[in-house]
Amino acid sequence: MITMKHTYNVTGMTCNSCKASVEKNLKEVANVNDVKVNLEKGEVAITMEKHISTTILKKSLPEKFTLSEKSEPKKTIPAVDFEGQEESKLQQLKPLLIIIFYISTASVLLNYKDWLWSNFMLDFMGLFYIVFSFFKLLDLKGFPDSFRMYDPLAKRIPAYGWVYPFIETALGLMFLMRFEIEIALIITLVVLGITTIGVTKTLLDKKSIRCACLGTALKLPMTEATFIENAIMIVMAILMLTI
Repeated sequence: MITMKHTYNVTGMTCNSCKASVEKNLKEVANVNDVKVNLEKGEVAITMEKHISTTILKKSLPEKFTLSEKSEPKKTIPAVDFEGQEESKLQQLKPLLIIIFYISTASVLLNYKDWLWSNFMLDFMGLFYIVFSFFKLLDLKGFPDSFRMYDPLAKRIPAYGWVYPFIETALGLMFLMRFEIEIALIITLVVLGITTIGVTKTLLDKKSIRCACLGTALKLPMTEATFIENAIMIVMAILMLTI
C-alpha cells in the first residue's frame, strides 16, 4: 500500500493533554494511518493513504488548535555561526532578563536614599513574586499543565499548580508589607526548593520543554537561566534567615 507523509504546524498546544487530544482527533480522520506530534516544535507528522486537504484536517481539531501547512524551507548553503546561535538563545531569554533588570532597578530606587541590603532583598523578592504571579494569572487554565511538566509537587498534586500563582502573590505582598517575613522566607525555601529540584532534573536529562516561570503568555525555554533565577531567590531567603 502506498502512503504519504506530510508535516503541519499546530498552534495552541501547551501540554501533553493537548498533544494527546490532537493525536486522537487526527487519527479519527478517514485515510489517516499514523499521527506523531512534536509538542516542543508545535508540529504534527501525518501518514496518510491518500492526500487529505488541510481544511478537513483543521475541522477535525477542537477550536483551541490551529493547523496549517508547513512551508518548505529555502535551500541554502549551511554555515556555522556560533555567534548567531548564542544571540538566538539570548533572544529567547530576553523577556526574562528584561523583567529581572526592571525588578532589580526598582528595588535599588526604593532603597537608595537609606540603603540597607536587607530591605533591598525584601523588595526584590516581593516585586519578583508579584510580577511573576501576574504573568501566571494571565492564563490560569494553561499554566498548571505547563508547570507540572517539571515541578515534582505539581505532578503529584495537580491542584498545587492552580494555587501556585496565588501563593506567589501572597508571598510578594508579605515581603513588600514586611508581614511575617520569617514565615514567608521559610515558605520561599520550600516552594522554590521543590521547583528547583524539578528544574535541575530537567536540565540534567536534557529535556526540551517550556519554562512556566512567566506563565504561558511568553514562550521561554527551560535553560540554566531558570535555575539561576530560582537560586537567587533561595540564596536571598537563606541570607535573610541567617542575618
